[in-house]
Amino acid sequence: MNSQHLPEHDELVLAVDGLRDAVERGEVTTVMVAVPDMAGRLKGKRYDAQVFLDRLLSGPEMCAYVLATDVDMGPVDGFDLTGWGSGYGDVRVRPDARMIRHLPYEPGTVLVHADPVHADGTFVDVAPRQMLRAQLARLQALGLEVKTGLESEFLLYEGDPYRAFQRGYQDLRPVSPHNLDYALDHPPALADFFRHLEDVLRDAGMPAESVKSEGAPGQVEVAFPYGEAMTACDAYTVFKHATRVLAARRGMTSTWMAAPETGVGSGLHLHLSLWDGERSLFAPGSGQDQPDHLTRALAGLVTGMPHLMPLCAPYPNSYKRFGPHSFAPTRFSWGADNRTAAFRITGHGPGRHLEVRLPGADANPYLALAAVCAAIHHGLTTHPDLPDPCAGDGYEDTTARPVPRDLVDALMSFDGNDFAEQAFGKGAVRHYARAAYHEIDHHFRHVTDIERLRGLDRV
Repeated sequence: MNSQHLPEHDELVLAVDGLRDAVERGEVTTVMVAVPDMAGRLKGKRYDAQVFLDRLLSGPEMCAYVLATDVDMGPVDGFDLTGWGSGYGDVRVRPDARMIRHLPYEPGTVLVHADPVHADGTFVDVAPRQMLRAQLARLQALGLEVKTGLESEFLLYEGDPYRAFQRGYQDLRPVSPHNLDYALDHPPALADFFRHLEDVLRDAGMPAESVKSEGAPGQVEVAFPYGEAMTACDAYTVFKHATRVLAARRGMTSTWMAAPETGVGSGLHLHLSLWDGERSLFAPGSGQDQPDHLTRALAGLVTGMPHLMPLCAPYPNSYKRFGPHSFAPTRFSWGADNRTAAFRITGHGPGRHLEVRLPGADANPYLALAAVCAAIHHGLTTHPDLPDPCAGDGYEDTTARPVPRDLVDALMSFDGNDFAEQAFGKGAVRHYARAAYHEIDHHFRHVTDIERLRGLDRV
């Protein structure tokens, strides 16, 4: 991840007038209106393009339960936003006219991100885009802009998703048989997939900075250039949507589980820096090798992120990624170019930035980045002490606070925490805590194949 920047908005997306022209020429026939849900997935409807332009620019309606379900889209009671007691009513979703994007893998189709709004026009505060927007605004009030590049790991298996589901996701075969980290001689099916994905991302105006095979069989890493934070997260949701579609069409199944197999972990690394106009506040200068903004941001991350982990690791499976010498951190430590630390200083000159290695591949990018921004704001405004850096093996750094062992442990530091509530509001913390409690309950109520293998005829 370097200091290369994304193109400007007008190179990436259509304006409304451009969409009208494309519809009149017959180039666009369908508009997908998409709201990122709590899992970071795009949810919405496909609309006839002319109907969208004539009637829905101010926003269609959508059941509010898209922000109050589990990963199976099952309604979860206990949310303030909506539930059985209120009849699961609608919210209006306001299209973000800056985000009308061609989908080259869906001919004649564009996608527009949208924000759920209340009847009075205010944003729904628990919606992931609004969670991030609010934290960016807090930093903007300090005169700071966040620039972000996302680095995603995921796994590809042979066989389309429906077939994998029919087999209960058993006996999955990775598309590559062994560790191909940094390899340039890929199996033909994987090489063809890479080329197709690269072409689609480029044609959608969101080119990847790099694509590589990773350390586990079938594991892939895609890194994106630096850009404006919301734009980066919006593009990431389209990337995941495109990857799933392309993989299925090629008879493959993609997964962003944090720990899809024992001993395998996939992360979503957040690369970010703070800027004042055209000047990076993390770059060395004025006789300071480590500027004050970088020091305070690190102190905020080290002290704040322990209380925000359900926004970075939202499922019981998320915590099975954190293990010794796994390249996933087990302690809230920081270091210079140290991949065993949770917070890594990397890059050079004006490209120097932080890499946050805590979020798993299953993280919602808006929520994970919102948590990071909240922690950085905490560091900038309260000036907590920064502990010494980790100069060696971060897994042996017993002076640093450990990452929670599981979602229960993480939730105890999040639900009702003063810092979390001050940053996000009590309602938002309660909303995402409720989602975490549901995941824990679901996990505890089901017997797994591992339990049967270990105990069926042994206890």
